[in-house]
Amino acid sequence: MRDLTDKVAVITGGGGGIGKAMGHAFAREGMKVVLSDVHQESLDAAVAELRSAGADAVGVLTDVSRLDSVEALRDATLDRFGTVNVVCNNAGVASGAHGQIWEHEVNDWRYAFSVHVYGVINGINAFVPWMLEHGVEGHVVNTSSHNGGFAPVAASATYATCKAAVVTISECLFGQLRAAGADIGVSVLFPTGRTEGILDTGIWTPRERPPGYEAAVPVDTTSKMQMWIDMKEQAGDPVQFTPLSEVADTVVDGLKAGRFWMVEEGRFEDLVRARADVILRRADPEYPIGA
Repeated sequence: MRDLTDKVAVITGGGGGIGKAMGHAFAREGMKVVLSDVHQESLDAAVAELRSAGADAVGVLTDVSRLDSVEALRDATLDRFGTVNVVCNNAGVASGAHGQIWEHEVNDWRYAFSVHVYGVINGINAFVPWMLEHGVEGHVVNTSSHNGGFAPVAASATYATCKAAVVTISECLFGQLRAAGADIGVSVLFPTGRTEGILDTGIWTPRERPPGYEAAVPVDTTSKMQMWIDMKEQAGDPVQFTPLSEVADTVVDGLKAGRFWMVEEGRFEDLVRARADVILRRADPEYPIGA
């Protein structure tokens, strides 16, 4: 998809963080943008930002954990723009489950899977059949993370497990669309940029869980970002943040190049090699989990 001009992009989790940054990057490429989010206030603010910059953008309140809600997002997109070309399954949450895996509540797992995994599944099921039926040039971008997507993260088992699942789902989707001869690309995004630093996406902002996913013992996520900052400072590393615009640029570049693995070069090669080496040697895990 070398020319993005006038293409229509749908972004879940578009009310802030990486999703909003992608919206701005797509708009600069001349794309029409549909932002979706489960939080109306942040969604409205993000759409207003895009429109003030001259973008043709709309917002649709969406709960990605529900297929009917994502189907309504698809219908709203088609009603407004008549087509859809790029679907970014990007919505994410901090499930609050940290510490020992055997101490996680079932709802910690259910909440994490409902957004990170079923959000991707529902995005695929809602949009891909329409794209296939109408023969549009399209692309699906699923947001994973190096924390789980490349190697496990012992301190956050729910998040890591979900992000590993996103990689496998994306690989399977790619293979099936390729076998079907569809003009629909697939990418898995590992959010990075040229600047190697901390990504402040807002995912750790405290939010009330939806009904049915309540935790008996809520875990405070507000200190997570500060914990990473403290770890770097204690290690003597200068603390810097990766601009979210750089992540969005990685997506734009990847779309134009038709790149499956959307990740900056030189960022996680050592971790991937270490894990592969452990597997090939049938050894116990010894790579730096969570690096």
